[in-house]
Amino acid sequence: MDMAAPRWETEFGMPGGLFRRLRAAAADAWSGYTWHPFVQGLSDGTLPLPSFRTYLIQDYLFLIHFARAKALAVVKGESLQAMREKAFAVLAILDETKLHLKYCAGWGLSEGDVIATPESAETVSYTRWVLDRGLHGDILDLEIALAPCTVGYGEVALRILADPARRGEDNAYQSWIDTYAAEDYQTLARSAAARIDALGVSHGGEARFARLAADFAEAARLEQRFWQQGLDSNR
Repeated sequence: MDMAAPRWETEFGMPGGLFRRLRAAAADAWSGYTWHPFVQGLSDGTLPLPSFRTYLIQDYLFLIHFARAKALAVVKGESLQAMREKAFAVLAILDETKLHLKYCAGWGLSEGDVIATPESAETVSYTRWVLDRGLHGDILDLEIALAPCTVGYGEVALRILADPARRGEDNAYQSWIDTYAAEDYQTLARSAAARIDALGVSHGGEARFARLAADFAEAARLEQRFWQQGLDSNR
């Protein structure tokens, strides 16, 4: 009897759609991102606290540029409705930066500490690459660069929930897990994958698949390095 596919393999995107095709083409890089040792440490609670604090600071700095990339999506938007949706997303991310600073405070990181920290090489390389893809491409190129972050965190949460080694009680990282496992975030991740599928149809994704797949895989590798910097900071 065939075993049912894990939920994270079927939750995002449509069968035969562009998102799932990109995910399959980047299988090794994608798995290395969504089940990175950093993620496994979140799941079983063994991630060193200094590693998580490093991640939190750089994630705040990442959010600033993520908002800029979403603002670029307003410029690149294919319709007035798309522009409105992206403008709303920019405001949501800017509001999230305030919440992120409050969350950091709960981990002993003051706003001054966070803001005074320079961007790491990993943060710079990832965020500027995303902006470069958007500046030099169209809305599909930009959304392909953005989607691995949004959808990937949704998959990370589902993988953690299904992890036999998951520490469900007294896990310091449970609040982080809950954020991305929550239905509102899962809905956001599903919407991001569905947008890739729709743009794939309207913007010639089939003819451009090789380049889009390369970009998708590169984004997954950059996400891997973003996790890894947290682990490296504790060595």
